[in-house]
Amino acid sequence: MTHFRVSTALLLALLAAAGGASAAPSETARREIAALIGALDGSSCRFQRNGSWHDAVEARAHLQRKYDYLLRKDKVDTAEQFIERAASQSSMSGKPYRIACPGQPEQTAAVWFGARLKALRGR
Repeated sequence: MTHFRVSTALLLALLAAAGGASAAPSETARREIAALIGALDGSSCRFQRNGSWHDAVEARAHLQRKYDYLLRKDKVDTAEQFIERAASQSSMSGKPYRIACPGQPEQTAAVWFGARLKALRGR
């Protein structure tokens, strides 16, 4: 009877561990995320987080750090998850990020990155 309890407990622990694990981003997802982060490079867009505006270089570095953190924590598998979990709002304050590009209306970063992802996939 004791052996049965130990085996059952071990099986349940293994199932719980397997259920909590998620896969790493696919190569396609990694390319899409890199392209989304890179979309800020060379642009004249400004990026607002927590009320302060930053240039494209600072924004790219910030988003890369957030992405690297999510990768280490195994919390991002798709470009959509990257947009939702890293590129849309501050993890600290919860305030949405905003992007302002010359000749375009200011918009939330979620909308801006969503449009870039759609364009990438439409190619």
